[in-house]
Amino acid sequence: MTRDDMRPASAGSHSRKHADDLDLLAGLWEEARFARLPWDAPSELRDSVEDIDNPKRVYAIHKASRRHNFQQLVQKYIAQLREGCGAEYCTTSTCFTCRKRIAGQAPVRRYNTTSARTLAIYLASQDNPENGLCPNLRPPKAPPAAVNSLIFLPTHKSRQRDERIFSASPKLQTARSRPCSPKLGENNPAVSAYPRSRSSTFNGESKDSAKHTSARTDSDCQKQPQRPGFTVIERPNTKDHRSFAGNVFGTVAFKMLEWLTPAAIEDMHDRVRSFSGGREHVAEDLASPKVERKLEDHALEEFPVLPAETNVGSPSKRGPPVHGQPEKEARVPKNNQPQHETQPGPRSANARRNSNAMVRTSTGPKPKRQLSIDPHAQDTAAEETYATLLKSPRAAGSGAEKGPRVPKSAGSSLTRPISQLSSAGFFDDVVLEKMPPPKPVEIKPKTSRDALDGPGNGESHSPKAPSPVLGVSSQKSCSDSPSTTAGGESEMEDESLLPQALSRLDAEVVDFVCDVIQEDGIAEKHMLEPQSISRFHNPQAGQAKPLRRKHKSSGRRYSPNLRLEWKLFVEQSFFYVLSDPQLALRSFTKKGQLYDSQTLWYCMLRMTRVAPSLVFHSLWMAAASLFAPPKILQTLRSPTTRVFPRTEQTLSNIEAGRLISICLHALVAAAPLVGDSRQLFDMSRIRSHGLSLAGSGAVARQPTELCLQYEDAFTDPMALRLARRLFAAIATRLHFDALVESNIGPQRHKEEDVLAPLFSQLDFLNMDAVYVLDFSFPDRALHETRVPILLLDWARAVMLNDWDGSPEVPGDGPFGGALALIEAMYKRRQELLLADAQFRSDYFTERLDTIKMPLSWLSHTSTRQHLHLLDFPYIFSPSTLVSYFRSINFSRMSRAFEEFASFQDKMAVMAQRAGLTQHHKDVLAERLRPAGSKYLILDIRRGTVLEDAFDQLWRREERELLRPLKVHLGESTGEEGFDSGGVQQEFFRLAIAEALNPDHGAFTVDERTRMAWFLPGSMEDEWKFELIGLLVSLAVYNGLTLPVTFPKALYRKLLGEPVTELHHIADGWPDLASGLTSLLEWDEKDGAVEDVFARTYEFSVSAFGQHVTREMRPLSDSLHHHARSGEDETWPQFAKTVSQSSAYPAPHQGNPAEDEAPLVTSANRNAYVSDYIRYLTDVSIRPQYEAFARGFHACLHPKSLSLLTPNLLQSVVEGVQEIDIAELKRYARYVGWDSSHRTVKDFWSVVKRYDENMKRKLLEFVTASDRVPVGGVKNLMFIIQRNGEEEDPAGRLPTSYTCYGTLLLPEYKDKEMLRERLGMALENAQGFGFA
Repeated sequence: MTRDDMRPASAGSHSRKHADDLDLLAGLWEEARFARLPWDAPSELRDSVEDIDNPKRVYAIHKASRRHNFQQLVQKYIAQLREGCGAEYCTTSTCFTCRKRIAGQAPVRRYNTTSARTLAIYLASQDNPENGLCPNLRPPKAPPAAVNSLIFLPTHKSRQRDERIFSASPKLQTARSRPCSPKLGENNPAVSAYPRSRSSTFNGESKDSAKHTSARTDSDCQKQPQRPGFTVIERPNTKDHRSFAGNVFGTVAFKMLEWLTPAAIEDMHDRVRSFSGGREHVAEDLASPKVERKLEDHALEEFPVLPAETNVGSPSKRGPPVHGQPEKEARVPKNNQPQHETQPGPRSANARRNSNAMVRTSTGPKPKRQLSIDPHAQDTAAEETYATLLKSPRAAGSGAEKGPRVPKSAGSSLTRPISQLSSAGFFDDVVLEKMPPPKPVEIKPKTSRDALDGPGNGESHSPKAPSPVLGVSSQKSCSDSPSTTAGGESEMEDESLLPQALSRLDAEVVDFVCDVIQEDGIAEKHMLEPQSISRFHNPQAGQAKPLRRKHKSSGRRYSPNLRLEWKLFVEQSFFYVLSDPQLALRSFTKKGQLYDSQTLWYCMLRMTRVAPSLVFHSLWMAAASLFAPPKILQTLRSPTTRVFPRTEQTLSNIEAGRLISICLHALVAAAPLVGDSRQLFDMSRIRSHGLSLAGSGAVARQPTELCLQYEDAFTDPMALRLARRLFAAIATRLHFDALVESNIGPQRHKEEDVLAPLFSQLDFLNMDAVYVLDFSFPDRALHETRVPILLLDWARAVMLNDWDGSPEVPGDGPFGGALALIEAMYKRRQELLLADAQFRSDYFTERLDTIKMPLSWLSHTSTRQHLHLLDFPYIFSPSTLVSYFRSINFSRMSRAFEEFASFQDKMAVMAQRAGLTQHHKDVLAERLRPAGSKYLILDIRRGTVLEDAFDQLWRREERELLRPLKVHLGESTGEEGFDSGGVQQEFFRLAIAEALNPDHGAFTVDERTRMAWFLPGSMEDEWKFELIGLLVSLAVYNGLTLPVTFPKALYRKLLGEPVTELHHIADGWPDLASGLTSLLEWDEKDGAVEDVFARTYEFSVSAFGQHVTREMRPLSDSLHHHARSGEDETWPQFAKTVSQSSAYPAPHQGNPAEDEAPLVTSANRNAYVSDYIRYLTDVSIRPQYEAFARGFHACLHPKSLSLLTPNLLQSVVEGVQEIDIAELKRYARYVGWDSSHRTVKDFWSVVKRYDENMKRKLLEFVTASDRVPVGGVKNLMFIIQRNGEEEDPAGRLPTSYTCYGTLLLPEYKDKEMLRERLGMALENAQGFGFA
């Protein structure tokens, strides 16, 4: 169980720690097993080895502190759940006092021990669990209730006899005992008896008499333990074996959380003393042999061994022991009373240790090892030296002559007062209970190395101070120091040996240590695939030989613990480097640049296959530094203004970005290795649906095994916790940047974005990248695809994990950081080789309401703390966005329609009460006619479609335009058409065709692409362009497509996106784009640009038989930011009336002379292309476009348009021009027959052979539109209805109901007749009538 802090409380915050923390670390420093460089390590590693004198940087101490702090937190929650705080007005929902107050007179059931333990473990595992503690909660004084289930019984005589037999039998003893070791807890006589027994024995006398020392001699190891005279078992109780909570949280592993708390151990210690002294409190019936055997048999499989020497405050034994051996804590003081310190309440998660606290000496004896309390050992200015407080006492004649050894690195100095010493680990700010100080350790002064290692051991070891050792005098002592001489000369004591670790993990070192771990078979068991990784990069030319372990020499003996020593050393090195942001950055940088992406990923891949939990946890600790505000932000206020708490370590944006990149590559390395980019795409699509396994559809092409491997990787708790902290840090750093810009301005804020280093790494065309390892070209190509896709998958995994089902999401946590990363990657999707489809998260689409959610978004105001999912439309599919867009339009239409009903009721009441005559009523109704109509009705004649439309839309109010549209087309000439959509479609087809007719002089149509564009300097009035834009807006608002073709540049402009690149104009002007591309790519080795292309720096158009040319001028900053009406930003307009033509000169008269304009050269060709695109799409047609845009935005909500991309808006306006007959046949429906009928088969056989023109005519004949709506044929209604039989070749033709998408097809006698009659109908289709 681990808790997950997004923003660590220690990052930039103060918290007061008591001397209990110092006592805990001192005790752990005294007893923890230290990692040292094994003797067979290559000599190249010794230069990178550092001694560690900071206990918080020792992995064994870190793990023990983590367990202890979690145990204390669970204990507090149990007391809160079962006992409460006792405060009168408690408001903490989980507090028993609050539950009683809310219940009033109603009975409240108290949680039993199992239920309370279950809830406490859950609450202690949440984010910032200290915030859930009741502020009025007092530390519990009584031992936990779970201890009451333990019973102390005298050991039966027969059992004692059996134990004596066991002790006398060497074979049984060898089978049941562990090998002797100088390390504490390895075959310790006080703790190793019956190591696997479920019941345990205690001897109260031995607790005070046994001395725990790490310097064991051979004779000590041979001593037999004294058997206690009692047994501890559990009281029998009923258990529901069907209960999940009872079977999981009622096990020994979880009960240990309460049994091994200081209060519980103190209670058991008193009971042991009382029991062994003759003051037995056990009932006589329980002491009888019959009852005793019954209780022992019942508890045999339920309880662990409780050691004879129980350590007060020892960490929880629910996990594996540190480095495979039991862990020991500080011992009980002589008075045997635990010193609990009452606290007024829990500390907030953002509390910080008080840097001004007084130095207080530990109440117990001084520990025997030197240690530093600096969390990351970086501050070189020591505030107060207390090395004498925590240094190991030296043996006579050795330690007295030499002072404390000076550590190698300056950063490891003892720089902080004792009160700042806090426990390291997962729970930095959990207040510890008072820990008894460690007892003094007896040091045997002259013990040789052979005595330390035991018989048959080599010189390699992992020493534990204060075990003596020989021949160590250098600052960086390794375990391959010379062995003792035959005479056994006394040498220096072992207290000067500090734990060691590598200070740098470069690619070569990572390869070596991972090879060692895998060869020895001591890698961590994990669920990541593949389980192990071997080297697969190519050897580089001129590279030194890879690192190799030393071979066995003739005079050296191998240590049986050598594999364990390598495991300890590698784990310590991983923890030491990866948990320190500066060391991690130094490890993976070269020449001031971060490793290339694939090398960094490879290093993380290898490390995560030997120790994934350690790697993810260490990086999680390093990521805590990302939350410290940068120095520039801390200096914005006066020194007396505490905007941000003082922090010990801050990272610049470059450093923070590199650290984020390292951590993200570790997450990418957690995913299974996939050898095909297609599999990466498919698995990403499966994950985007929130699925572990795809049940059906196109994404269900991947094997189940691969899907489950992905699930294991993306649900790994340690990796997911690291991802959540990283994304929260991204959101925080972006907020810091916003604060800096708001204070000093964006011009002065020159620092790069925090994600810039990541994208610089992912830019695989970056020539400045540092390529460390050589990989094959296929591996490089696959890696370019792998990293961006898996980053998106991790962002989605965090979003799906944190989402609560609401479209409104937080913007300053992991969810907001994941969205920020996705947004940054979307903006760079072309450089990252990502398609739009890879950003979609269909999981949200399937769970959000299509109608209500878009409407709530219109009224939502997004802030940095509160975002809306629709602010990021690219995570939704195009069809979903169109549905949301049309839902907004439909809602506005419904509201306008409902206003009419309300208005009619008000008018009726007013006319009745006012007593108006009929004449006055008619006059009033005429004046209020715009407000009193249900629909926007247009009465159009076929001969004057555009003119009638302009007349009836002129000066219409917005509330009228938003009503449902009804069109009466050609009714004055006898046409009978019921407008249910088909008549509207026909009207818009005719009106738009006439408006875009080049003969009218408003638009031009390209002969090759058939795309329409504004005519520069048009003679038509601007209000006509506005009404044309209004027609397009009405069609989109009413859900209709138009038979138009505009270039994408128009839709980019309508959405407010710039048109600056050649690919923005390639679809509308392909020849021009090709020519400009050739200009940019021309190599002057083949000739000068001005000679070959002979282009002048001008923009020219032809209109009304005249050639108009103007020299292009660059867009100045003043014009760009302030005004757009300068002389160089206007284009001459043709006169619209005779008076204007006489008052102003013709546009062509202002053409410059041929030799005045400068030539395009190699130096200015880039600027020429940019200016040409700007003049083509902006300057030359600005008046016409702005009028068209006003009309286009008349009916459409501006916020709803932000849901659409230019391509999607083009599909909404124009539909899809490609018609797939196979898809049309698939979604077609039939009335009066089915698809197996002969005539239906003949129909599809004939239609399949149609060209594109005939396909469009067929679609227009049936649906009144020759375009497929956005979303494809599945959104089209196409019905083939049987319309009787037809034998006469000159009989009926096929007809249609365009409003309902129905084709009335007679049953012809053969295929030839059907082909003839259908072709005739399609060629002569015009007009409406009733069949």
